[in-house]
Amino acid sequence: MSVICCRFCGETLAHTFADLGVSPLANSYVKPDRLDHMEPFYPLHVRVCARCFLVQLPQLATREEMFEEYAYFSSYSDSWLAHCRTYADMMIDRFGLREDSRVVELASNDGYLLQYFVQRQIPVLGIEPAANVAEVARERGINTTVAFFGEKTARQLAHDGWSADLIAGNNVLAHVPDINDFVEGIRILLKPMGVVTMEFPHVVKLMLENQFDTIYHEHFSYLSFTTVERIFAKHGMKLFDVQELPTHGGSLRIFAAHEGDASKIQSEAVRELRHREEKAGFLTLAPYQAFNERVAQTKRRLLQFLIEAKEREKHVVGYGAPAKGNTLLNYCGVRTDFLDYTVDRNPVKQGQFLPGVRIPIHTPDMIRKTKPD
Repeated sequence: MSVICCRFCGETLAHTFADLGVSPLANSYVKPDRLDHMEPFYPLHVRVCARCFLVQLPQLATREEMFEEYAYFSSYSDSWLAHCRTYADMMIDRFGLREDSRVVELASNDGYLLQYFVQRQIPVLGIEPAANVAEVARERGINTTVAFFGEKTARQLAHDGWSADLIAGNNVLAHVPDINDFVEGIRILLKPMGVVTMEFPHVVKLMLENQFDTIYHEHFSYLSFTTVERIFAKHGMKLFDVQELPTHGGSLRIFAAHEGDASKIQSEAVRELRHREEKAGFLTLAPYQAFNERVAQTKRRLLQFLIEAKEREKHVVGYGAPAKGNTLLNYCGVRTDFLDYTVDRNPVKQGQFLPGVRIPIHTPDMIRKTKPD
């Protein structure tokens, strides 16, 4: 068996966090003409590093396989758009962004966030690896380039005049297989007095609320505040503020700057959260190693509920076709024998089938037509 090492510190990974068996890529929805074809399945065995406590999946599929044709479009969530508008207004006011500022978003998707900076006449650049999603952003007038971000891309952008006053990344830090290359790229692209914000699901919330469905292959890392602080420190940056958010089951928004930027003073929120994670034991292996059994218990309870519902001849359907739902259904073995269908507002997903379990995806109108229990 090959040795797997921590993607941040290089320590050998010997401790299981959660083993969810094997499943297909969570965003690889199946078109009707591909139903007779095999899908690639990959292990979902998450480990925790005993040195830096980074919870992580090894990279098993290529970045191109995961993101070349992506089915997730951020603009289909009204609540997420409201969240992003509030963020843009807050950042513009707090850090004095103007028409001569530069805002860069990493993994900018369909322009869902940058549109609010454009509306305020602030120049933007989106970096998006999925060509089909980037094209949608361009059609909406959002300056977007197709690339995987890292040190090489950052040097080219800086050379081209795109050193940034603000670098934003929403739910991207967890998606990069080479986290050191990614954060070093941020350091290179950030202006001396610039600000970085990153939002990511908080692994502490994942554990406390048993959110194992947020584990899938595109999520390489599951991050605590303390571990992220160590990663940024290695690359000459400091975390000077943090906000706890309700999004994605409980997320953190970190604020980072160059270590030498004396204008960015560490907030009490940073000290408080760091202390809280340590006091709760998240700088020890014990809580991480206990998580796997809690996941198995949840699987058994869900299957018991579905079996009892079907024995009473109830019709059960799903609402939404997100990646996290695919993790849940594949791990639990839930197919059309338990779930008749699911629905989703995203027209890209409608008419396709969930990966692995092959449950059909319809428009929300189907619920009104079939009236499930």
